[in-house]
Amino acid sequence: MGLLSQGTPLAWPESRKLNEHVRDNGVLQLISCYNAAKERANDPFLWGDEIEYQMIRIDDEKKIAQLALDESEVLINLGAEGKDHLRAVKNDVLFHPEYGRFMLEATPLRPYDGRKLSDYIYVEKNMAIRRDVARKEMTDREVYPVTMTAFPTMGCPNFTYPEAEPNGRASQSLFLPDEIINKHVRFPTLTANIRKRRGQKVDINVPLYRDEYTDMDHLDSTIPKRDLFPSDKEPFQGAAKPGYIYMDSMGFGMGCCCLQVTMQPPDIYQARYVYDAFVNIAPALLSLTSATPFFRGHLADQDVRWNVISGAVDDRTPVERGVPALEGHNPRGGAADDVKLQRIPKSRYDSVDQYLGDLQPSHVNGSANGHANGHANGFSKELPDGTAINESPEIYHYYDPSLNDMKTPINKKVYKELRKNGFDHQLATHFAHLYVRDPLVIFTEKIDQDNGAETDHFENIQSTNWQTLRFKPPIQEAVPGNNNTPGWRVEIRPMEISITDFENAAYSVFTMLLARAVLKYKPNTYISMSKVEQNMEVAHQRDSTTNGKFVFRVNSFHGQDQPGQYVELSLDQIFNGYDGFEGLIPVTRQYVSETFPATTEKDKEDLDKIDAYFKLVSERASGRIPSTAKYLRDFALSHPDYKHDSIVSDRMNYDIVKLMARLDNYDHKLLPKFFGDELSDWLVKHGY
Repeated sequence: MGLLSQGTPLAWPESRKLNEHVRDNGVLQLISCYNAAKERANDPFLWGDEIEYQMIRIDDEKKIAQLALDESEVLINLGAEGKDHLRAVKNDVLFHPEYGRFMLEATPLRPYDGRKLSDYIYVEKNMAIRRDVARKEMTDREVYPVTMTAFPTMGCPNFTYPEAEPNGRASQSLFLPDEIINKHVRFPTLTANIRKRRGQKVDINVPLYRDEYTDMDHLDSTIPKRDLFPSDKEPFQGAAKPGYIYMDSMGFGMGCCCLQVTMQPPDIYQARYVYDAFVNIAPALLSLTSATPFFRGHLADQDVRWNVISGAVDDRTPVERGVPALEGHNPRGGAADDVKLQRIPKSRYDSVDQYLGDLQPSHVNGSANGHANGHANGFSKELPDGTAINESPEIYHYYDPSLNDMKTPINKKVYKELRKNGFDHQLATHFAHLYVRDPLVIFTEKIDQDNGAETDHFENIQSTNWQTLRFKPPIQEAVPGNNNTPGWRVEIRPMEISITDFENAAYSVFTMLLARAVLKYKPNTYISMSKVEQNMEVAHQRDSTTNGKFVFRVNSFHGQDQPGQYVELSLDQIFNGYDGFEGLIPVTRQYVSETFPATTEKDKEDLDKIDAYFKLVSERASGRIPSTAKYLRDFALSHPDYKHDSIVSDRMNYDIVKLMARLDNYDHKLLPKFFGDELSDWLVKHGY
């Protein structure tokens, strides 16, 4: 969860005075990192995954399930300075803090080697070890680490253990107590500063699932009317909408769990290329892994978490959002008075807005002799503020500037500084767009830094821009030849967390093998950015896994000289292919067969597991087995306690959690309906 500096955080009125200081020095740190590592090349393809867990207390006697707030010692004990840290290290795992006091994040101790088949097979085992290590650290034997995207009754009465009142000053939430927030000072400060900069609480409105007795015409009657904080009036001033599930705090989004994977391609050019290739794959991955049909004790008319987190950290003022302020609120929110605010179309947690551009290495020396099939794109010889600058044409492989057709604001001062220091237009635009945001948490001990050796100011901005993909530069020590520090990396962020380690391993392994296939076969997956945005909207639709139509380029692997052919495809067609498109799974299978020949019995066993992973992705994409969201929604709709009013009762919540726990343990009675007969038989045969 971003940068975790130690020290004393500044409250927003003081913090905002240092915004420009952080931005100015953050840019210098970025330039220092770029200059150190721009020539770095031939890095091994390494990768890793991040799994997030909710610690849930299951009381079988009372038939209730609650988020456990009293197991935060688990993270302290297993963390870097904890008494049981060595046990985590010996088990080849690491644990990290997340936003919620009830949450854990775990990763492998060391990155996986993407060139070794054995490392892809090891992923699932490592995930199982993480869960086991965490479980053994818990003092309450009724608490379990569950890979659940969103807790169904979060924000309802009595959803935590111990019980806590929603009256905290950091969030001022009507539903969530501040006790759910991680004790590290960064997290409550982040929560409060988002609210203060915005000038009101966040307002998240998720469409309500319509059933026979669902009230779609009035504000949700479970929204409490109280007068503890001035912000308590906001839902009745227009922040809440009839027919929607209203949520008012950062915890509703950052309390969700997800699956993320990060890769290290060989150099900056291949990192940029694979980043761009996944821009339009990201919405498909979000839909494929749909796992979130419930929010705040209601059934939602969508299947994913993404827009909830987007709204949960949306610190834009009404002026920046282009909307009227609520009654009695300042349109400028808590933004600094001497700053001219610009329209910012999206939250700082949202989909990618700009391609990086697959710049060719020949541009480094100013040469116009790019790739044999490339083309030169001459840009204006003016910076956005009118300042003249000398520049040579930028040589791209597939990318064309017209593809970035979204209106994307940038920090012109940052753009100018980056261009002066060797950044090409697209790379400078990428970072200048991130720098339209203010830093949200500044520590007094970190105000003055050595820009040639530290990166906290840069990460203050970078790590609080949460997009579907993240482009991660190396640190200053990552000079060519120093492979002891990470190189240029791409983080893939949209996937929902799944119930079982088998699923999470399957999605992780498939995504990385697909990335390897992309780097080998070099397809052209570019479509206009506005179409990518359209695909993100489709991914949020209920049952988008089977019913959604996504714009995709179907002549991806046929060479760049052919004009783009954009077609609306189902996930089945995107992943499994059809007569007009190879499909992502067949292409990845081809890569595996060419790269990992079955020369031994162990190879055959390993490839059989990879095939099972591909089978899961294929079956989910085709709809032959249900998405996690559909499976859980159908369970709720058929529950004997359900009143056809879109409300999730405490007993329903308990039974949903118990169902997930049975699946996590691969209960053989449940496997056929969840995984289908073929995969279910494979799992049973292989000892799950």
